[in-house]
Amino acid sequence: MVNVTLPDGSVREFDAPVTVAQVASSIGAGLAKAALAGRVDGKLVDTSHVIDADTKLSIVTDKDADGLDMIRHSTAHLLAFAVKSLFPDAQVTIGPVIDDGFFYDFAYKRPFTPEDLVAIEKKMAELAKQDIPVVRSVMPRDKAVEFFKEMGEAYKAEIIASIPSNEDISLYREGDFIDLCRGPHVPSTGKLKHFKLMKLAGAYWRGDSKNEMLQRVYGTAWAKKEDLEAYLHRLEEAEKRDHRRLSKQLDLLHMQEEAPGMVFWHPKGWIVWQQIEQYMRQKFVEYGYQEVRTPAVMDRSMWEKSGHWENYHENMFTTSSENRDYAVKPMNCPGHVQIFNSGLHSYRDLPMRLAEFGSCHRNEPSGALHGIMRVRGFTQDDAHIFCTEDQIEQEVADFIVMLEKCYADFGFTDVLVKLSTRPDKRVGSDESWDKAEAALAAALARNKLVYDLQPGEGAFYGPKVEFTLKDSIGRLWQCGTIQLDFNLPVRLGAEFVDEDNTRKPPVMLHRAILGSMERFIGILIEHHAGNFPLWLAPVHVMVMNISERQTEYAEKVTQALRQAGIRAISDLSNNKITYKIREHSLQKLPYQVVVGDKEVDTEVVSVRARGNLDLGQMSLEALIARLKDEILTRQ
Repeated sequence: MVNVTLPDGSVREFDAPVTVAQVASSIGAGLAKAALAGRVDGKLVDTSHVIDADTKLSIVTDKDADGLDMIRHSTAHLLAFAVKSLFPDAQVTIGPVIDDGFFYDFAYKRPFTPEDLVAIEKKMAELAKQDIPVVRSVMPRDKAVEFFKEMGEAYKAEIIASIPSNEDISLYREGDFIDLCRGPHVPSTGKLKHFKLMKLAGAYWRGDSKNEMLQRVYGTAWAKKEDLEAYLHRLEEAEKRDHRRLSKQLDLLHMQEEAPGMVFWHPKGWIVWQQIEQYMRQKFVEYGYQEVRTPAVMDRSMWEKSGHWENYHENMFTTSSENRDYAVKPMNCPGHVQIFNSGLHSYRDLPMRLAEFGSCHRNEPSGALHGIMRVRGFTQDDAHIFCTEDQIEQEVADFIVMLEKCYADFGFTDVLVKLSTRPDKRVGSDESWDKAEAALAAALARNKLVYDLQPGEGAFYGPKVEFTLKDSIGRLWQCGTIQLDFNLPVRLGAEFVDEDNTRKPPVMLHRAILGSMERFIGILIEHHAGNFPLWLAPVHVMVMNISERQTEYAEKVTQALRQAGIRAISDLSNNKITYKIREHSLQKLPYQVVVGDKEVDTEVVSVRARGNLDLGQMSLEALIARLKDEILTRQ
């Protein structure tokens, strides 16, 4: 007798061992058809898995996150099946799931072409339509090595040879294609219906540039047709919003090979930067932060004490002078501890909140650089709070209020929250971790935030909360964080005098709202598609004359706007007004003001808002009042 307990607590009895698929069938035909896998006592297994003892079982369908991952993983194998069908001499290597899809790397005698990609996708659809069973088998390690060598799959044989000899190897067959995989997989290729191959790229075998170059095929797969279509639409939107293209179109910034991973900010881009920095500086004052500035370069001994030289050295830019080694700071934390250490502090001085627009540099791999989203030189809206353990909850709660206000003002209202708790390897006592984790959870509860728990994902020095923004097309960007650190204050000798007159290390809260200023501006560009809200826009108003007769009045309007604090410029060229409007609309300007003879005679302005919205005529005073209100309220 085998008893299977289902998620609702009900128990099904079977007279003999039973497969996951058979259990699903006993529940209903609909579930049997939808079943992709099972979770037996928490372990993901194929529907063919045999249950021979009492167990807890949940059936996995395409409605589950595990089900979607399995669809993508199985589609990667379907891709390899199709490639081997069309190009028998190609060798398969690895094909993992990635965000929103999968890839598979191949070795072949010539580069694949876009035409090949079309043919491969067509073949995948044919194989999926045939609803070929996907069958698992097991083979001893050494036998599996020989098996793949005989097939000419040298890469697979190399992978298997790296597995301990006493382990059996899990294989999956669909038709005449067989592949190494731990699984599980969907029961048949017919479960794979909504996929698309996206692009080709190069990739070194095992990620080592010393090895041969392989061909990587990227794809995406979804449970439903509408999900695939929505994803492809998001990609189209993302391409239109690409900050690299818009930065050039709007003349915000540029990057060049002579300074890889560094940004050349143009006047318009620097205005955006300054608006953000000034806004955050106001928040620093409002929430009790003191702004500081720390050196960009410090002696090696400092980084050794902090642990960065040992654990982060390869990502640091280093230099030497007069027989001393130095490093350009990759982060601001050690410098802030030095400011704290510059004087003796009492518990009455805490919490101490030190903020800095800290310029940092990290030696990121050139292949990882991506516009201003991933750079080598960046500035953080960084701050560190030195406090007692009893102050943690309040400080975190106050930070969350500040963070939510900032995100809303920048146009982000959908924020995901994750709480990461103690990892296996950590510093500090269990008692301290208990208190820290409880304080973070309490602060989140106080602010009525729903959050996902990430057990074991905290930093070695303390737990943390991460805040992820959802942009206007549904993409996620992890930006804000607050991290508890028991370690660095101790390593760098930070102490305060407590109520009992003993010296104790403070708790250090690392916190950021925007993260990298460069990256956040990139996110803003893409979130707003370059249509910055008025308060952030480099130019608020473009003033244009219809003919030379209105030049003097147009200049007078421009000057009046500037004196009112409005960022206004004028186009007094001889171009036709329709041309001017069209050209400046491409610059995504919030407002355009047109003045002709009628406007001069009545001392008014004709106003157009972004989106080809004609607001008609109004007085200059009314326009200024409108703009000031929009800037003030950050609509």
